[in-house]
Amino acid sequence: MTKIVYGERLGREGKIRLGCSAAIFNDEGKVLLTRRQDNGQWCLPSGGMESGESVSEAILREVFEETGLRVRLKRLVGVYSDPNQLVMYEDGNKVQVVALHFLAEIVGGTLGLSDETSDFGYFSLKEMEGMEMLGHHKRRIEDTMAGKAEAVYE
Repeated sequence: MTKIVYGERLGREGKIRLGCSAAIFNDEGKVLLTRRQDNGQWCLPSGGMESGESVSEAILREVFEETGLRVRLKRLVGVYSDPNQLVMYEDGNKVQVVALHFLAEIVGGTLGLSDETSDFGYFSLKEMEGMEMLGHHKRRIEDTMAGKAEAVYE
């Protein structure tokens, strides 16, 4: 099971991994979350960038793989790189994630499950209060909803 641990500069123990996530809202202003198959936590559609692809290709691929949706990127919300967070995978890999987070809108596809997800839904911040969320994903949602013109750099 993938887990996230926290500690002072714990990121030093891992390799750097570039990741990306997308906030996709419905007409009611709720954000799309998926439930991870590996640890049961709720998260934004997200994942790691692969060699030979651009950041935009990575997030478009990840959203499609996890949700079945085709999206268009609207803006960069922020860059997140918590040095006190370490992601530990079952295979022993340890990574400090540097994540680029985007606001996106649906342009096609059909919402559904994947081999990485066990559930999905649109949720308000209030509805997320009792949910077990992955890492700093709730913070990314809050930053997206703040609608600032400048990207967040953390």
